[in-house]
Amino acid sequence: MEDDRVWAFEESLWTGDAANYHEKMDDECVVVVPQPPYVMTGEQAKDAVSDTPRWESAEFSDTQIMRPQEGLIVIGYHVAAKRSDEAYEAHCTSVYRRLEHEVWRVVQHQQTPKLTSGGA
Repeated sequence: MEDDRVWAFEESLWTGDAANYHEKMDDECVVVVPQPPYVMTGEQAKDAVSDTPRWESAEFSDTQIMRPQEGLIVIGYHVAAKRSDEAYEAHCTSVYRRLEHEVWRVVQHQQTPKLTSGGA
């Protein structure tokens, strides 16, 4: 998958609907987020997002893409996401595996919220 498609794929996970998220998350995924239950897998992770309002926008910076082997993509980035009057910033990683030609699934995603001023 080319770099532009990687970032469009990742953005769709932040801003797309629940059906999009369910389609792109692997059944064997591991997701770590900054609120309970913190560590989720498979259907638990997919279902958690179904009950979460989607972000209206997600802007990426400090982007990194690694391809350690055929059919595996590892990304890291900073995200600034917004919806209504709510903003969220985090440092994130995601890992994608290719199932077949042009079919990719997320097998890992992790978020570390950006510390606010005065945070340690």
